[in-house]
Amino acid sequence: MSRKRISEVLKERFGCKIYKLSLDAGLTCPNRDGTKGYGGCIFCSGKGSGEFAEGPCGSIAAQLKKAKKRVEGKVGGGKYLAYFQSFSNTYDDINYLRRIYFEAIAPEDIVGLAIATRPDCVSDEVISLLREVNGIKPLWVELGLQTADDEVGKYIRRGYSTADFADAVKRLHSAGIETVAHIIIGLPGDDPVKTAKYLSDVGVDGVKFHLLHIIKGTELEKEYEKGAVTPLTLEEYTEILKRCVSVLREDIIIHRLTGDGDKKTLIAPLWSGDKKRVLNHVNKALGGL
Repeated sequence: MSRKRISEVLKERFGCKIYKLSLDAGLTCPNRDGTKGYGGCIFCSGKGSGEFAEGPCGSIAAQLKKAKKRVEGKVGGGKYLAYFQSFSNTYDDINYLRRIYFEAIAPEDIVGLAIATRPDCVSDEVISLLREVNGIKPLWVELGLQTADDEVGKYIRRGYSTADFADAVKRLHSAGIETVAHIIIGLPGDDPVKTAKYLSDVGVDGVKFHLLHIIKGTELEKEYEKGAVTPLTLEEYTEILKRCVSVLREDIIIHRLTGDGDKKTLIAPLWSGDKKRVLNHVNKALGGL
């Protein structure tokens, strides 16, 4: 396969290695504050999938400084991409969003911005702000789809439809903003290959593949305990991932081939905790992608 990954694209675009700095804006989610529901999606941890973000330790500038210090030995003269990861990072007062976005892109060595959110949290007002930021430094918006099957979406308590996702992608693209979709492989009753085909049709620019993790304290843990969820083996995951990648448009950039859960709270599958082994296995199976 000749498909490019995001690390290669960023290096070509900026002329050096780019390291992502995960930030926590201290926000929440309409699926947690009662607007759409409480507790979030059944797979989502109490940290809103931001286990590896710096945490809300004061200002965004302070988080950036702390994150840079933590990875300074890995960067080797490269630059950084700021990444608002935890919860829904377009879900707040527009003035607060303006402040944190501009604070994140202010340092000279921050070359761009990535913002993770939900498709039902992308108002026209937010898109106008994103367009403004994108005119200063490039950004992309990461939208959690997880599955294109709305019945499975209801099972995981997603709180929005696949049509909502398509509408958000269309409006973001109309504003010149790149989009990245998240897919989870391993959801009960789901066919992620169909979701990958859907993403090719709807026109996203990038994709992140995730393995379904059973995390302590989530509703999914309860489903696992009663036998409603069977974690995939590494071989099963790799085979499904390979089929998903094969149906994507050639121009879609791979941002992630799998994710690793926090080992402190990971219940299953435990093989996913060995990140190096997993990536070696996946890369070999996909022919280096």
